[in-house]
Amino acid sequence: MQEEQFIQDLVEGKRQAFSQLIDNYQQKVFATCLSFVPNKEDAEDLAQEVFVEIFNSIHKFKGDSKLSTWIYRITTNKCLESIRKQNTKKRFAFLQSITGSLIPLDKANYFTDMNHPGILLENKEKGETLYQAINHLPASQRIVFTLHKIDGLSYKEIGEITKKSVSSVESLMFRAKKNLQELLEDYYKNES
Repeated sequence: MQEEQFIQDLVEGKRQAFSQLIDNYQQKVFATCLSFVPNKEDAEDLAQEVFVEIFNSIHKFKGDSKLSTWIYRITTNKCLESIRKQNTKKRFAFLQSITGSLIPLDKANYFTDMNHPGILLENKEKGETLYQAINHLPASQRIVFTLHKIDGLSYKEIGEITKKSVSSVESLMFRAKKNLQELLEDYYKNES
């Protein structure tokens, strides 16, 4: 009953409810964003976009799931949308370089902040390698892997967020681990 009242307060636009929402979910949303884009500034921007989306669409929340599940769903969708945009920019820059009409793009190192607690590697290069390998996974595997291994969510919670059965989540996780193992073996084989 308490969550229902909280959601109603959000729908009615009560400032105190939104303040409480931000207090309750700010760190979780930011940590999830940082898991997908390991750059502090980009993750902060994405987290802000998530809260704007929540504010603009809270009236659409039907209560079919927990509020936290709905917020994770918005967060993962925003992160994947950002990654798709980033990949589109990279492809565009590549095509421009082939045609000879190179337009300078921001070449700032995308891996400036690898201090996320979910990435426990010895150095920045290994962190970049792992992040790149995760980004080569199909989107469904990347979401499951990130939410489970980095954000520490259970398979049941991930199933609620992704609208998949627990067995489907387990299967995606198994395939994600297998694919990551192959990607990283190939990388280290080429390094030797």
